[in-house]
Amino acid sequence: MSTGVVDAGLIDELTGIVGTAHVLEDPEMTAGYSIDWTRRFAGTTPLVIRPSDTAETAAVMSVLATAGVPVVPQGGNTGLVGGSVPLAGEAVLSMRRLNECEPVDELASQVTLGAGVTLAGAQAHVASSGLSVGVDLAARDSATIGGMVATNAGGINVLRYGAMRAQVVGIEAVLADGTVVSHLAGLEKDNTGYDFGSLLAGSEGTLGVITRVRLRLHPTQPERATALLAFETAADAVSAAAALRRSVASLHALEAVFERAMTLVSRHLGVAPPVGSLGGDSHRGPDGGGAWLIAEAAARTDPSDELGAAVEELADLVVDAAVALDPTSRQRLWAFRENVTEAISAAGIPHKLDVTLPAARLAEFVDGVPDVIRTADPDAQPLLFGHLGDGNVHVNVLGPDGVEPSEEVDDAVLRYVAELGGSISAEHGIGTAKLSQLHLNRSEAELAAFGAIKRALDPAGLLNPNVLLP
Repeated sequence: MSTGVVDAGLIDELTGIVGTAHVLEDPEMTAGYSIDWTRRFAGTTPLVIRPSDTAETAAVMSVLATAGVPVVPQGGNTGLVGGSVPLAGEAVLSMRRLNECEPVDELASQVTLGAGVTLAGAQAHVASSGLSVGVDLAARDSATIGGMVATNAGGINVLRYGAMRAQVVGIEAVLADGTVVSHLAGLEKDNTGYDFGSLLAGSEGTLGVITRVRLRLHPTQPERATALLAFETAADAVSAAAALRRSVASLHALEAVFERAMTLVSRHLGVAPPVGSLGGDSHRGPDGGGAWLIAEAAARTDPSDELGAAVEELADLVVDAAVALDPTSRQRLWAFRENVTEAISAAGIPHKLDVTLPAARLAEFVDGVPDVIRTADPDAQPLLFGHLGDGNVHVNVLGPDGVEPSEEVDDAVLRYVAELGGSISAEHGIGTAKLSQLHLNRSEAELAAFGAIKRALDPAGLLNPNVLLP
């Protein structure tokens, strides 16, 4: 069966599995599943299927495989690289109904969750146990656990706990032919072969459909201290970030917003940042050179003295600083970081180039990438922010009046990243947006190995066929 064509017999089989209400054909009902959060990537789908558990997912995949229907698994659809939408008329397998939260295993500090549980839902579920999920991100109300594993999501706590792959201690998934693979014991030591959870983390739905995940949890650190620090240059911010990582054992997050992005988010919020100045120094050039860091420490006991002492040691680098201890004041500082993506989206349709740089080349990249962008598209506007603690810079590029910039921008930026020894994808994956540049980071031998794994688990190429693999 080709994409975009649905026969009545197939619909009958699918409705017999998940129920009439959960097989969607009406274009008005399927439209929301066919466009991503950025509005940059959009397609069409002949149908959306919404199973409620692993058994239904397996039965659906078996039917679709027999019919030869390509499938895009979809969680919260918060990705930014076109990896979770049906760009070529595939069916969509929505995992949002797989939202069961099993009891927290407090002895093991673990929990098993359905793939459709949102991050916010998972956080709320485990909170009463005194444990927390290691990964946090601004899209917590929409991003699902299965999608976060499939894209190896990172977020703001990677410097302390690692990305999503590091949280996975067990996984259950359905292969392209409907076979269920389940390994959810969560044993810390289990040398019985391949780590299937690690393989699926970052696979972007190309190898299997994740249905349940067992996560490692971490002791909640209830006491927080947050500092917003202003710097004249990106180099000063990078040096300060390195110093804070060395000196603050309780460091929980280290986020950066660079000048153009800070100007935009401040305008969006209708309030100036409490530290530093915007646009006041002519020597900074057209992009400005200023940088702001949000440094947050978290511990069982008040970490403010530890963070305060470390900030004082940065006196020669820091232009200005504000420290907040109570939740309301801390949230005011965090607003300048967590609302950047929203502010950019309100300004237009950006190209989002999420990259990682070696620490030694990070400031060079931040200072140099605006010229790289302007060479590719003289009218483009670069907006930079990200997770400075792990070298991850979110490069957002808007064209004039908020339109998309030239496609040449993407290739130029990603080539510049590779030249500096960085990764063209820090979070969100490759999707379709970076498909043609994957060779910049992966050798021919690696890509051949990727293809061999794909063919072994999905020989017909039905799972998310237009992402990740060239």
